[in-house]
Amino acid sequence: MFSQIEEVERRLNTLEYELSKPEIIQQQSLYRKYRKEHVSLLPIVETFRKYKATQEKIMETRSLLHDPDGEIRELAHAEIESLKQTVARLEEEMGVLLLPKDPRDEKNVILEIRAGTGGEEAALFASDLFRMYGHYIEKKRWKMDILSHNPTGLGGFKEIIACIEGHSVYSRLKYESGVHRVQRVPETEAQGRIHTSAVTVAVLPEAEEVDVSIDLADLRVDVFRSSGPGGQSVNTTDSAVRITHVPTGLVVTCQDEKSQHKNKAKAMKVLRSRLMDMEQMEQQSKISQERKNMVGSGDRSERIRTYNFPQGRITDHRIGLTIYRLEDVLHGELDLILQPLFAHFKGESEKDQATQLS
Repeated sequence: MFSQIEEVERRLNTLEYELSKPEIIQQQSLYRKYRKEHVSLLPIVETFRKYKATQEKIMETRSLLHDPDGEIRELAHAEIESLKQTVARLEEEMGVLLLPKDPRDEKNVILEIRAGTGGEEAALFASDLFRMYGHYIEKKRWKMDILSHNPTGLGGFKEIIACIEGHSVYSRLKYESGVHRVQRVPETEAQGRIHTSAVTVAVLPEAEEVDVSIDLADLRVDVFRSSGPGGQSVNTTDSAVRITHVPTGLVVTCQDEKSQHKNKAKAMKVLRSRLMDMEQMEQQSKISQERKNMVGSGDRSERIRTYNFPQGRITDHRIGLTIYRLEDVLHGELDLILQPLFAHFKGESEKDQATQLS
């Protein structure tokens, strides 16, 4: 463990040297990448330095065990025992900090919410989920920028895509990908029957230009006049942009901005993230053992959660968690669900680490 931490410390020192270079500061994308890595490594190194300082203090205090004054020897004894407990706690902390981490955890995310089965009711629930994440984002003091949205006439969304920026956003939201099912009586239901609808959520780590290389020759860019629900004109210029990545067939459309340039930049942001996610999903499917380090299969076709309105109940099917605080969760208290998921994931990681050590 200690040789591993010493390597981390050397890497931290290298990063600090690189971050001080004017040429690195001028390359903002590279500077941000190094800065994020520095932030992720710092807690391990700081804990290690506290550990070494505590060990040195124990050595210094041991010299007092031979002091002619009995009271001083007794105080030294007590001090050493206390310091040993600190050492044990710091060793445990270092073990946890060294657990394998998803290198994407520090990234911002592209959040995609789409109405699935259920027609207009699914679109309305997509809107509810978007508001739920909006409340959570406010509580975390993150920033959200809507990249694209396709509203319905009754206030729902067929699809809405947003970029969320903040500290370790992906680490908090990565378990949200999957099918979210809702059971409730739709406003349009005259007989009061409960309907079941579904919405798909995808949380993609935002890919920067240094993460994904895109050959411009592989892109087909079309511009057209944007329109809203029912064909009404959003604006009167050809500002909407559709980008097709020919090798994969991925298509991204953005029409929210009145500027063609801004729409293209937003569409490229989504395309990069989808391409990176596609590449990583392919890698994970080839290495099935990696699935042991995930909660659920990670498949977005998997039903992960049910929101039951008549009973005020929310159930996460991956860990068998059921709570009766649906309204609280919808108003942004999402950690009621996320914290148990994190605890489960951490426990699985610690089990894997113990197995590897044995």
